[in-house]
Amino acid sequence: MRGDRARSDLSSTRFADLRWVAETTSTNADLLREAAAGAPEGIVLVADHQTAGRGRLGRSWESPPGASLLLSVLLRPALKPSQAHLVASAVGLSAVTACQRVAGVDPRLKWPNDLLVDLDGAERKAGGILAESIIEHDVLEAVVVGLGLNVNWPQTIPEELAGIATALNLVTGREVDREDLLVALLRELDGWCAQLEHEEGRDLLRATYLARSATVGREVRVERPGGTLEGRAVDVTADGHLVVEDEAGSTIEISAGDVVHLRHG
Repeated sequence: MRGDRARSDLSSTRFADLRWVAETTSTNADLLREAAAGAPEGIVLVADHQTAGRGRLGRSWESPPGASLLLSVLLRPALKPSQAHLVASAVGLSAVTACQRVAGVDPRLKWPNDLLVDLDGAERKAGGILAESIIEHDVLEAVVVGLGLNVNWPQTIPEELAGIATALNLVTGREVDREDLLVALLRELDGWCAQLEHEEGRDLLRATYLARSATVGREVRVERPGGTLEGRAVDVTADGHLVVEDEAGSTIEISAGDVVHLRHG
């Protein structure tokens, strides 16, 4: 059965309920239905192929079957709704660690949801994260976090992605085991989930995220529903929100938006 080795390796973590399918429309959509029906935290759904995978702002995307690590996790953290960003940050950091340990690749995190790697002196996207919350009566009932990580892509990148994206095998020059990546990621995430339960752990998460940030210190353009903001990303708050200083020297806290890196700081 798909994922048996990973299931065994994760048996002592909160992610023992690992489900691996050949194909689905969207792992996030599947787990959101599970969450709404009252399923407990810790369910992990991995798919070899998604036919309707979703990114931020309603974007859709599709990857070749078996070429990427496509997964979603269901969590029920004891956090305020304003702190839901921290769960996505924990997944991002866990993915970074997994890439380092398994593939020898050292990604950085672009706020709010991308993993970037340096390839031939330029930034390329190697993965993306989508976190979706269920909030009832101002209580964060559940967070489903999806991750798409480009692992073993063909040597010829599709023309529409050339110069934008890459995969771990194209960086390392060798095939990377998706199951090893999955286990390393979820073991790391299990530890971060425990850290999220107390303030000191959340402070550690913020400090670690800042050390891995590709955005803080950069000139950015933030596209928001209410308009576009340009300035310098200067910090990430305790709740995981981005802080941008505009040309007038005012600081603005961003809880949601699409970020474009304008140049290196």
